[in-house]
Amino acid sequence: MSNQDILWGIAPIGWRNDDMPEIGKENTVQQLLSDIVVAGFQGTEVGGFFPEAKALNKELKLRNLKIAGQWFSSFIIRDGIEAVSDEFHKHCQYLKDVHADVAVVSEQTYSIQGLDKNIFTEKPSFNNAEWGKLCEGLNDLGRIAEQYGLKLVYHHHMGTGIQTAQEVDRLMENTDANHVHLLYDTGHIYVSDGDCMSMLKKHIGRIKHVHFKDVRKRILEECKTNGKSFLQSFLSGMFTVPGDGSIDFTEVFQVLVDHDYKGWIVVEAEQNPQIANPLEYALIAKTYIDENLLVHT
Repeated sequence: MSNQDILWGIAPIGWRNDDMPEIGKENTVQQLLSDIVVAGFQGTEVGGFFPEAKALNKELKLRNLKIAGQWFSSFIIRDGIEAVSDEFHKHCQYLKDVHADVAVVSEQTYSIQGLDKNIFTEKPSFNNAEWGKLCEGLNDLGRIAEQYGLKLVYHHHMGTGIQTAQEVDRLMENTDANHVHLLYDTGHIYVSDGDCMSMLKKHIGRIKHVHFKDVRKRILEECKTNGKSFLQSFLSGMFTVPGDGSIDFTEVFQVLVDHDYKGWIVVEAEQNPQIANPLEYALIAKTYIDENLLVHT
């Protein structure tokens, strides 16, 4: 793949889902990593089923793959920064041991993403005091991440208190740009706001990690009409890989390239692996990237 400043990965969520461990449980780490090599990607993110660092490093070395980062559920508002910091130190140590670049953080206080609630109408929100506590806490976590050679990237996410572009604006305005960076996820902001370009252009200077997630607009509208939960929506096929949905990634990618983005772009699509064969969809994504994005760089 061209453009040496950008690393291309694909997330394990297409093979196994941490929120629903019963689906895809037949897919081992070895199978996942070997599929990633076959599909032609350079690395992945850590899934909940991954082994301890030494064992993972061996599997990565055998396949010449890298780790981009790993999700961390923070509960700064619920539990306080001291309690969260202890767990985050352990999280960052593991990421350092597997030579990762970023720590992906998402505040999960009041989150409904794993609950049987309408993901389109029942999202939580934070009051002013909670916003203050969260932003201060994220600044602290960002400093901790840096102790391990990592960048904290915040993941805006459906069903959480920081989902919409307006909420991301507030987060960016009230956190320290030196310590808190943004993970830009095309799929989540498209589902939330119906537009994935405005956030990209507005916060391009804060974006240090990217998820390319596509959306099947027809299924999105069906899920909205039926008031489905987040889990029900992705099981219905709302998300897919780039090139198989409604988002034009050529425009997204061009903005990243024009602003000299450096870092990972990770293909991520929550799907049921028994319906959407993980390797097949990884190859669909890679073909789309090669034929529509990299051809212009």
